[in-house]
Amino acid sequence: MSQIELLQVGPYPSWDQERLDAHFIMHRYFEAADKAAFLAEHGANIRGIATRGEIGANRAMIEALPKLEVISVYGVGFDAVDIAAARERGIRVTNTPDVLTKDVADLGIAMMLAQARGVIGGETWVRSGDWAKNGLYPLKSRVHGKRAGVLGLGRIGYEVAKRLAGFDMDIAYSDTGEKDFAGDWTFLADPVELAARSDFLFVTLAASAETRHIVGRKVIEALGPEGMLVNISRASNIDEAALLDALESKALGSAALDVFEGEPNLNPRFLTLDNVLLQPHMASGTVETRKAMGQLVFDNLSAHFAGKPLPTPVL
Repeated sequence: MSQIELLQVGPYPSWDQERLDAHFIMHRYFEAADKAAFLAEHGANIRGIATRGEIGANRAMIEALPKLEVISVYGVGFDAVDIAAARERGIRVTNTPDVLTKDVADLGIAMMLAQARGVIGGETWVRSGDWAKNGLYPLKSRVHGKRAGVLGLGRIGYEVAKRLAGFDMDIAYSDTGEKDFAGDWTFLADPVELAARSDFLFVTLAASAETRHIVGRKVIEALGPEGMLVNISRASNIDEAALLDALESKALGSAALDVFEGEPNLNPRFLTLDNVLLQPHMASGTVETRKAMGQLVFDNLSAHFAGKPLPTPVL
């Protein structure tokens, strides 16, 4: 296995890098100044791609690797991988589901609480001396007992909804159909209708061509000037132009976002707003989860080249 060559599209934590380096010849594409020249030099011998969910592997990259057999994604999302190109070549694709589900759900709840209760602003109020000079911090909004909508009741959406139930919230969800595990949560097929009945709308959908901008102007308007949008899925699920317009005009009350188009170079309009909580795509960012994700990337690659079943296949 030590002679098998892999293309590494993005950096990994040191514990993952050391394990991969010990078992494979790793070609660090992300460090190359001339990416095309790098592929031309090494592409003929590369049999696998190790990538990250937000980076993926596009058609041009896949077509530049004639011996490519497997693409292992560090992350649950694989929308940045050209699945059609992989399928045409019979290339296997894997991801890292389940191991990050609960941490992502935890951060979604933390973002809701931090934004609703003004946690970031409250700390600034204390540190700046405003508490001593100006008195009590402005009142914020409660969370418990309110109405929550979950757009996409998959693994992460389900864990979010379970946590929301602990706050005695009135929970509804939208998906491709009713889920038998949803208990007494209300099913609404229309995302606009879901937004209209929600004080807090969580976006937990897997990203695809079908879900692109599913949270558009109509959904955002339905959520309204008292509503909060929380996105812990993919940026493409939200029409960012519509979101920014609504936040700036106060047509939408607030947002809490962990993902952005073009990240980390997000639209500078976000930086001027006081009604949005910004996070650096860190929902799975715990030591425990990242170690489990890295292990699963390695296990998928090892299984493939050993001729064993893939632990978590996508394709």
